[in-house]
Amino acid sequence: MRVAGCLPESPLSNVAARHTVGLGDPLRTSEIPGDERLDDGLPQALDECIRSYGLRWFKIKICGREETDIPRLREITRVLAEGCPRGFQATLDGNEQFQSLADFREFYRLLHADKALAPLFDSLVFIEQPLHRDHALRDDVASVLEAWKDGPGIIIDEADGSLDDLPRALDLGYSGTSHKNCKGIVKGLANSALLQKRAAFMTRAPILSAEDLANVGPVALLQDLAMVAALGIPHVERNGHHYFRGLGMHSPGVQEEVLRAHAGLYRRHERGFAALDIRDGLLDLASVNSAPFGCAIQLDPARFTPLDAWVKGGGLAELG
Repeated sequence: MRVAGCLPESPLSNVAARHTVGLGDPLRTSEIPGDERLDDGLPQALDECIRSYGLRWFKIKICGREETDIPRLREITRVLAEGCPRGFQATLDGNEQFQSLADFREFYRLLHADKALAPLFDSLVFIEQPLHRDHALRDDVASVLEAWKDGPGIIIDEADGSLDDLPRALDLGYSGTSHKNCKGIVKGLANSALLQKRAAFMTRAPILSAEDLANVGPVALLQDLAMVAALGIPHVERNGHHYFRGLGMHSPGVQEEVLRAHAGLYRRHERGFAALDIRDGLLDLASVNSAPFGCAIQLDPARFTPLDAWVKGGGLAELG
């Protein structure tokens, strides 16, 4: 199978931003203690992010402890239902918290039986990497997945460290894997082709998701979005804009270049820095798709301070 035949005729013009709900992230603005309020001009709590960005897609992390996860998932479900009257979609990230798939299946059963979580499970798209990478591709996984006829689609992420891992995962009964540029662009293309080739023989729909590692612009984020668009993945986890203050770490000159070249993807924040422009939950990829591998500006490395020189010059003190 030719890889080109597995890609859309043209890259997606926009994708939905799937917002990361971390284990310690605040859910409601009213619950943030005064001394923990960032006041950096960007939304901090989940409810505030939904209002600011129009979010409808979410990636929710779980820790694998019933006494912690169930109350928190109930509150997350309430926040999503209140903030997304048009509905929402969600994925769960198991964060490698389980040692066996049988244990995770029992944990999933407990969550699924909780009536307060029904809206969340009605919107569930897939589950990411519940097993530790050392156990995820063991032989005993196959029998559990085969017996779990009504189970959710489950993908690998951290366990996908080599070219052999997705074929092995599919043989065991997993539904797919994640794409991240750091795992390899060619590998992402090959995985997409493999999933399409195997689709006719799979008991569940194949899944190629797009996940994040706190990518920020002006290069890494745009290159990652270019691949997501080319692969035709309609939603992508995005969290770099949430955990960093836009492009505020870059010089005013770099920020101005990005704002001019990628006006649909970035906007000038009221406080002056370049910020990712998520509207109605979507990212506009027009400028990304028209640029050489996503980035329309040329960055001269000489404009930046080497890390060693920055540290010796007191850069760390500036952060604290």
